[in-house]
Amino acid sequence: MKKVILSLLTVLFVAPAMRAENIGVPSECEDVMLQVFYWDSYKTQTSTDSKYGRTKWIDLLKDTAAINANFDLVWFPPSAMGGGVGYTHKQLNNQDSDWGTKAKLLELIRALHKGNTRVLADIVINHRGNKSNWCDFYQDNFGSYGTYQLTQKHICRGDECFTDSKSSCYNAASSDRGASDTGSNFDGARDMDHTSEFVQSWAKAYVQWMLDVMEYDGFRYDMTLGFHGRYLSMYNEASQPYFSVSELWDGIDRQITHLQQTNYNTMIFDFPMKYQLNGIVEGSYGKLKNPTNSLRGKGYSRYSVTFVDNHDTFERGNAYGNNQYAGEKCDMSKATVKAQILQAYAYILMMPGVPCVFWPHWTYYKEEINALIALRKLAGIHSESAVTGEESGLYKYEATIQGHHRKAILRLGKNRSLDIPAGYYMAANADHYTVFIEGGQGVEEVKDNGALRNGEKFIKDGRLMIRVGEQTYDAQGRLMK
Repeated sequence: MKKVILSLLTVLFVAPAMRAENIGVPSECEDVMLQVFYWDSYKTQTSTDSKYGRTKWIDLLKDTAAINANFDLVWFPPSAMGGGVGYTHKQLNNQDSDWGTKAKLLELIRALHKGNTRVLADIVINHRGNKSNWCDFYQDNFGSYGTYQLTQKHICRGDECFTDSKSSCYNAASSDRGASDTGSNFDGARDMDHTSEFVQSWAKAYVQWMLDVMEYDGFRYDMTLGFHGRYLSMYNEASQPYFSVSELWDGIDRQITHLQQTNYNTMIFDFPMKYQLNGIVEGSYGKLKNPTNSLRGKGYSRYSVTFVDNHDTFERGNAYGNNQYAGEKCDMSKATVKAQILQAYAYILMMPGVPCVFWPHWTYYKEEINALIALRKLAGIHSESAVTGEESGLYKYEATIQGHHRKAILRLGKNRSLDIPAGYYMAANADHYTVFIEGGQGVEEVKDNGALRNGEKFIKDGRLMIRVGEQTYDAQGRLMK
């Protein structure tokens, strides 16, 4: 009887992670994502342009070959009209924005699709920018998917527009307001009432239109603390995206509650894991061994999108998380900073979950990050890969990760061992991280994202190289002179 009860408890615990029918959550997903923007990276004159590059659609078109060679998913900024970065959009069907024109956006999406890279739209439906006063909105015309005119009756009744005397809808009657907010209030724009059937129809039409007309493949949902997870699930059920990830910036318990509310029909950015990775700056590796405050530590790696930084945590000050990797606090050209950031990438790129690379980091450390991506692909590490043999100590960490094709061993820290385990070869060795891959260094069939080739593998200057005949290639299949 005890064995039966334990078996039942095990099934109950792992059932969410084993569901094959989750919408927007590919099982055993080998995808690697790139966030192709940072805050204000649409501008032509900013202090960061010279360091990280402008990322308007027309600029990204020049980088599609490099993106296609390394990434399966690309996360775009909000592409609707609204001004600036786009998080207070004003008209969803108007896809001309500060990032570029609708025509260039479609050209970019199609160029990425040609290289088998899928594209995620940044979906902002928690809140809405206004037209000319606090409570009026542009009409959204989605063609055959419907035309929608939101009004103040679709604004959550607790929104500040109803309590601020400067607002055009100040002190409106209860009948002229929506229902109570189902999440946290956002005071930068009007919060939409997702209990309204009209708002639900508007959101469903929008996400379906983004897939069918704008040719996106999936969604990154913005500020999902602002509305109940059942509505996100509703919109995914209506549109059936390939991939969905939720931005819920909170602790692990709240994140798991959100996943349950969505019926596990989305992934989620693993903010708790991101902050544990910050500990690498102090040489603290204990939390990597026992990441209880993370989706992996709680048994939810299938739903985890891991990251080192994003547009909100990078170069925007203490109010955005006191991030120790932030550009304003550390010079990425310094060797010590490089070692800290690349250790974090070695971790997320060798671990389960879907890793998301941040544009400024890729710009600065492209060669190293691309090599780690190639090794992840070589091993076939995926969102549900098993992790065993975790050990941590003073300035060191080690783990073995099982991929679809072979195992990888990751070692971090200045005190890590460089001894090559039996049955493995050293595939990458850099300042403070080493990766070993299972198998010999002879000719073997390699399955990855198309960049690696058959051939004799060897290490040169800490990098994986492949010799085919008289030619030598790096891990991305680039001919070495």
